Amino acid sequence: MEQPTNDEQWTEVIKPHQPWYDLKLRELWRYRDLVRIFIWRDFVAAYKQTLLGPFWHVINPVLSILLYYILFSQVAQLSTNGTPPFLFQFGSFMCWTFFVRCFSVAQSTFLGNSGIFSKVYFPRLAVPVSGAISGLLQFGILFAGYAGIWLYQWNKGAQVEITGAGVAWFFPLMFIMTIMGLGAGFVVAALTTKYRDLSLFVGYGISLLMYVSAVVYPASEMGRLAPKYEAWFWYNPIVPLMEGLRFSILGTPTLHPSLIGYSAAFAVGLFLLGLVMFNRTERTFIDTV
Repeated sequence: MEQPTNDEQWTEVIKPHQPWYDLKLRELWRYRDLVRIFIWRDFVAAYKQTLLGPFWHVINPVLSILLYYILFSQVAQLSTNGTPPFLFQFGSFMCWTFFVRCFSVAQSTFLGNSGIFSKVYFPRLAVPVSGAISGLLQFGILFAGYAGIWLYQWNKGAQVEITGAGVAWFFPLMFIMTIMGLGAGFVVAALTTKYRDLSLFVGYGISLLMYVSAVVYPASEMGRLAPKYEAWFWYNPIVPLMEGLRFSILGTPTLHPSLIGYSAAFAVGLFLLGLVMFNRTERTFIDTV
């Protein structure tokens, strides 16, 4: 290929197939301005012509939190390890919603954006990364509301506390949750370009996963609800993360560093596998979607 002169620079260079270990992260960094635009689109423009606008990012999860609080804490009377039931459900569902957000934006990347992908080139990773960041903004707003309720319950003498160890664990646990959600979404996104019916089962699978991931109840309840499967229960890598996050924001006594190490290893492996599958699918998916 002819080299550009001093007065011109190529905007795109055609190269042979890149090796599988090329994750294209440097290219994503070059398009960081586009990522910012996508964040604005996901967080603001999605509800641009609605009455309440971006507040729907908060209203939808809060309504779900109220529903789960009524069903599982008031009707089913599931234990919350002594913490206020509404605060337990709020904190748990807030973290779970963020995981689902990361998974959803990743798994719908190819099928949900095939129109724009067929017209212009940019790193496809910009879509799930921007979606995860906008999900983090939603999480921050929910966390502000959660903090207000936490202070109210604490002032009333509720059994909640924040320790230095809990704060130290919070950010690593959130990072592990993020890459696990994105990694699982990348794998599903790569598979659904060829097996379209897989996307029909995703919603059911996520709902089922929530009930076996200690989201609406503490892990200690699993021994009472299904004692035969209690040992298998901990093979779910989300369970230690949920327990750890509740330790961080509620001061619950259960934290299992060794199991969190297992979750971290699983998340990193899943993320790298998903990223490789995502990048390989990106090259040819437009011919099959």
